[in-house]
Amino acid sequence: MHFRSLTLAGLIPSALAAGIPGRFGCGTDEPSRQHLQISQALAAQEISEARSGNLTARATINVDVYFHVLASSTSVADGYVTDTQLQNQLNVMNAAYAPHDIAFVLKGTDRTINAQWARDGAELAMKKALRKGTYRTLNLYFFKDLGSNFGYCYFPTTVTSGSNDFYYDGCSILSSTIPGGSTTNYNLGHTVTHEVGHWFGLYHTFQGGCTGSGDYVSDTPAQSSASSGCPVGRDSCPNQAGVDPIRNYMDYSYDTCYTNFTPGQKTRMHSFWTQYRAGK
Repeated sequence: MHFRSLTLAGLIPSALAAGIPGRFGCGTDEPSRQHLQISQALAAQEISEARSGNLTARATINVDVYFHVLASSTSVADGYVTDTQLQNQLNVMNAAYAPHDIAFVLKGTDRTINAQWARDGAELAMKKALRKGTYRTLNLYFFKDLGSNFGYCYFPTTVTSGSNDFYYDGCSILSSTIPGGSTTNYNLGHTVTHEVGHWFGLYHTFQGGCTGSGDYVSDTPAQSSASSGCPVGRDSCPNQAGVDPIRNYMDYSYDTCYTNFTPGQKTRMHSFWTQYRAGK
């Protein structure tokens, strides 16, 4: 498990993030109590707007993207990623998010040969050297090695431009999970889809287990724990309505199993974008 040595307002370390060999491993930290309160407030706001008829269609979110490749050599085995692979990854992102009125526009790509950075060492120094854009700009970092994780990202929250928290923002991705990569069952590019969901403020579908408010999105059924593979019909919370949302991008299923975000998740992503990123 790779923990970030910071006290970002929206994040705390999570035991759930530890990767298990042969299954998806997300290193995104558990949302803090403060961040859960933000999601709770947004959920209440969305319900109020829906009841009043003010929850209308929102304009498409256009996100500028920068790709940063961190490798220990120019070999694919050492984390090097080609332009074609990155274009395929961008295509996967756009296909997954287009139904939710979100589009990604690639603004630039850089590659750095640095053995320490390729293994996610010196995260802050690396990001201060490479990060581009504002808080509304998505920076994706592709690594040779992320320990037991396939990726991790940072939730949107209130940050000051130029602060350490500002630089930490973005998503870190194991390069072998991009389309055509070598990570079996997780090489269609949906690790990025999943992690970018966190960047937009979404939690795992199994957040909170079978009790409480879960991920604070009303149309994602309760789920006691992460899925593995594509267990059709899994119902880990039998006393709650609906079977587990194993095809949701915010579960831990195989890439071939993923198909959707829910309408409620779309609304939440737009809410977080409007409140924390759009004007930055």
